[in-house]
Amino acid sequence: MTKDVTTDSATDFDFLSLPDVLVTKVRAADALESKMIPIYVVECSQFKKSTSKFADHVRAQIEQQKWTAKDKSFIKIIGQDGLLEMILLGYEQKIGLYTICAAAESLINIHKIFEIKTTGLSDKDHRHLVCGWLLSCYRFTHFKKDDRTLPRLKISQKIDFSCAIAYARAAYLVRNLINLPPNALGPQTLAQCAAKLAQNFDASCTIISGEDLLHHNLPLIYAVGQGSPRPPALAEITWGSPDHPHVTLVGKGICFDTGGLNIKTGDSMLLMKKDMGGAAMAMATALILMSLEAPIYLRVLIPCAENSVSGASYRPSDILTARNGKTIEIGNTDAEGRLVVADALAYACEDTPELLIDFTTLTGASYYGVGYDMGSLFSNNDTTANDIKKLSLDLDDPLWHMPLWQGYKKDIASPIADLNNTGGGNPAGAITAALFLQHFVTPQTDWVHIDERAWQSAAQPGRSVGGREMGVRAISSYILKKYKFKDD
Repeated sequence: MTKDVTTDSATDFDFLSLPDVLVTKVRAADALESKMIPIYVVECSQFKKSTSKFADHVRAQIEQQKWTAKDKSFIKIIGQDGLLEMILLGYEQKIGLYTICAAAESLINIHKIFEIKTTGLSDKDHRHLVCGWLLSCYRFTHFKKDDRTLPRLKISQKIDFSCAIAYARAAYLVRNLINLPPNALGPQTLAQCAAKLAQNFDASCTIISGEDLLHHNLPLIYAVGQGSPRPPALAEITWGSPDHPHVTLVGKGICFDTGGLNIKTGDSMLLMKKDMGGAAMAMATALILMSLEAPIYLRVLIPCAENSVSGASYRPSDILTARNGKTIEIGNTDAEGRLVVADALAYACEDTPELLIDFTTLTGASYYGVGYDMGSLFSNNDTTANDIKKLSLDLDDPLWHMPLWQGYKKDIASPIADLNNTGGGNPAGAITAALFLQHFVTPQTDWVHIDERAWQSAAQPGRSVGGREMGVRAISSYILKKYKFKDD
């Protein structure tokens, strides 16, 4: 039997913490020892005007390195004493979340305190710079010693950084959980992580495990997980006043996906620890909403299972009955994610939420269509979908609106059951998967389905290789704006 290498409550791995790199007060000893270094932020179109005020040796280095304040570029200025004197950081039009990341990463192992010295920046600009600084410090080091010295940033006590810190914590949550190896994050441990998140915000959390899932009429979650020695579970978080608008998040929590009896090839299985990425996204979105005390009643459902191969595994051609009574012919056991999410969606709709959003790593067809850097967005409400898409592009957290093309419903039909869990060979697999899920959402519910990769294959500034948060900022910002909470 495979054993989790974390404790059942995951207490030996703090997936919610941030590194101690933000400084509000610099002690005299620290300032003397570290020699606080200024960071000047320069808008590209104002490059000549902004740099004309600097000393001759600064302008000489700018000219020598042909630095022109292009977006996200930076230059380290060396003082006449041979030591680092300042950082110049370029941007074009607006300061984004990743503007400072390349510069911040270049300062790792430099034992100094830095400070944004440019005047005239908005509070929003400062929040983006602080959040980017935190993202640049992320590395997954739970199983490997980290000898890095992280650079510290002095921040103003006059600016409210709660939004920036909440998003950074959410990003760390996603990356940490996805990066955990599958022997460290089974279904029960993932459910306990949801409970730990709830505990941090005085929210309620209940966990239904193993055969109790059958007693609570969650048969699809049980069926997918029954082949693993690590039993499946459903974690349910509730937070806020029931008098507020009801918003429900669902996150697909397949902790490892072998494909089941329709077993994947080795290469296809290699990254399947990320198949619980939807659960991480839902939990991260909840973290932001709870941190900022959004005026909503929040419910989070995390169906957790491991899709394994054993004599107890569910089979191709089985017919299963979902929570809402629909029968499903199993065309492929590797289309398991839509099954666990289907039960959770049906359960969610019984509470008649005003807004229902599910996060999934559901299909390869999704990223074949939109690539690795954005998620596919489906909705039964085009206005909602278009509003989210526009906001996501503004936030550099892109989600692309895809069609719920009803003409493809025939491809998930079955001659012997209400539905088949595969798309009948239709290459538009992201659409047929979304259409399958729509059968478990009541028509009056405003529903959004997100299908995304949740993985960073090549490092970029602020985004190390591994688990990647996608759609979290876009969805949390949409909810905050929809319910009249100021979030920038």
